[in-house]
Amino acid sequence: MEFLKKHWQGILLCLVIAVPSWFLGKVFPIIGGAVIAILAGMVITLLLRDKSGMEPGIRFVSKKVLQWAVILLGFGMDLNVVVQTGRQSLPIIVCTISVSLLVAFFLRKWMRIPGKVATLIGVGSSICGGSAIAATAPVIDADEEEVAQAISVIFFFNVLAALLFPPLGQMIGFDTTSGEAFGIFAGTAVNDTSSVTATASTWDSMWNLGSATLDKAVTVKLTRTLAIIPITLVLAFLRTRREKQNGENRVDFKKIFPFFILFFIAASIITTVAVHFGVSASVFDPIKELSKFLIVLAMAAIGLNTNIVKLVRSGGKPIALGGCCWVCITLVSLLLQHLLGLM
Repeated sequence: MEFLKKHWQGILLCLVIAVPSWFLGKVFPIIGGAVIAILAGMVITLLLRDKSGMEPGIRFVSKKVLQWAVILLGFGMDLNVVVQTGRQSLPIIVCTISVSLLVAFFLRKWMRIPGKVATLIGVGSSICGGSAIAATAPVIDADEEEVAQAISVIFFFNVLAALLFPPLGQMIGFDTTSGEAFGIFAGTAVNDTSSVTATASTWDSMWNLGSATLDKAVTVKLTRTLAIIPITLVLAFLRTRREKQNGENRVDFKKIFPFFILFFIAASIITTVAVHFGVSASVFDPIKELSKFLIVLAMAAIGLNTNIVKLVRSGGKPIALGGCCWVCITLVSLLLQHLLGLM
């Protein structure tokens, strides 16, 4: 009861924003519910004169609920399917992730972008957009404004990809009788799941391929999602070492170890074992949907704690960094598909 008394106002406000944002995201998949929620939260927080009574609930949603969302995301991972797809797409996935992280690392100093924002943009661009940012933020101790900034950058290039990639694929000469090649491209070069879905579905519609492209793209995207595990572990280790070198003993690796990633792995194993013994993968669909809704809910909380004026003023350099990551990922994906004879 004490928990509810302290947190109910903030949680309720987040729900009021998240529920309509969730449904609007279904209507406008290119934008997605997470982006709508974070923008709505930014606007609403400007209208609130005093939200001190809501702060505990908003903070709880932005931190804990975000981690729960990542854990439940694991129920969408059949590791057998991931391994099968990985044999074909893994070289492309590894290279695109590596290139994006390296670009973010080197340009961060040259462009003088805060390290946490650059890390979130690099991870979000290379792995899986909002989900990767959600998993990484607590590990590097990023605040709400830094998360909001990274999400905004990822959203911008998600929309560009969904609009530009299908005509680009036609112009380059992707196979139009099968969705495999373009599916791999969409799955490796588009950031967020909602935009991967929108991009692949457009290609299916253009060439009457049913859901062939979509199925391939989503499976490749799920394979990319597994990169959350090593990335968060490495970031936790690097943060601990860096702060100890600076003479700060307040950070212990055990304390910032992303334990929720272990639950993410456990959820993936449960799904894999269940499917192996004949349980339909569709049984886990409600859990996957709940995961997506919790991400929308958490983005509403992050929006409520974000200064939109400050975000707009500081948005130029992060957008440029996101653009560099996006272009490099696209070029590397196309080059490797060509070299591997997949297009």
